[in-house]
Amino acid sequence: MSNPEQPLITDENNIKRCWWCVGDELYQEYHDTKWGFPVANDTQLFEKICLEGFQAGLSWLTILRKRENFRKAFDGFDIQSVSRFNSRSVKRLLRDAGIVRHRGKIESTINNAKRAIELINEFGSLASYIWQYEPSQTSRPRKITASKIPAKTVESAALSKDLKRRGWSFVGPTTIYAFMQAMGMVDDHLTGCSIRPRVEAMRKAFIRPCNR
Repeated sequence: MSNPEQPLITDENNIKRCWWCVGDELYQEYHDTKWGFPVANDTQLFEKICLEGFQAGLSWLTILRKRENFRKAFDGFDIQSVSRFNSRSVKRLLRDAGIVRHRGKIESTINNAKRAIELINEFGSLASYIWQYEPSQTSRPRKITASKIPAKTVESAALSKDLKRRGWSFVGPTTIYAFMQAMGMVDDHLTGCSIRPRVEAMRKAFIRPCNR
């Protein structure tokens, strides 16, 4: 996400927020309570990576508005449950107007659940595998401005490449960087954003699962 012309928006309570969430309460709540906060729960990580895949070609707000429908349709993104979905499940989902009815993305979610189980068996958890790709703090810009937020990074490209090698789909480097932003592997709240200090405090206290 980048829009150097509108970096921060200040509301009537003098709370500064990244420009992209302003104007919609659902989007603002997501910005304030979810985006950038570190996650180590496998179910939540699987949900986030799947929804980023569904978002490709669409706005993230579209996905947010359908998020509860997605959760209901995909059994709360329980990895074991989704891995057992079959052709009848695909037909059911293609009839569900509450989600994005894209056959390729639906089939990808089922496939990726099976591949996630393989990663869990190998690494102990999906989180342990994913958090290995966290960029070093020295590689991050000292000041986060809208113009410095990339669409993809060396780390997102590496994670994307390895996931594809392992049979995952809809996990291109741009999608994966958006996932890394969402699940708190990087903090791209702008410098000066009122939420950034809270995210940074949680990231500092967060125990990386790959280091346990």
